[in-house]
Amino acid sequence: MRLIADGATPTSRLVLVKDVETDDGYAFEPASPLFLAADDRIALEDGRLVVVRAGGERLSPVGGCTTWSSG
Repeated sequence: MRLIADGATPTSRLVLVKDVETDDGYAFEPASPLFLAADDRIALEDGRLVVVRAGGERLSPVGGCTTWSSG
């Protein structure tokens, strides 16, 4: 499933995330699988994944951010 990591677009349903790749060459792999609930929003901020829950709670899951190359 393609997720938009802009911090504003909510997920449409429950999603199990093993990794997140962005169009601009970054990848984040959580230390353990992450469940996103419907209406959660995600963003990469300063090399960290940030999850904003529907109620406004902000989480920063443990994991690693790297760069990748599509070519």
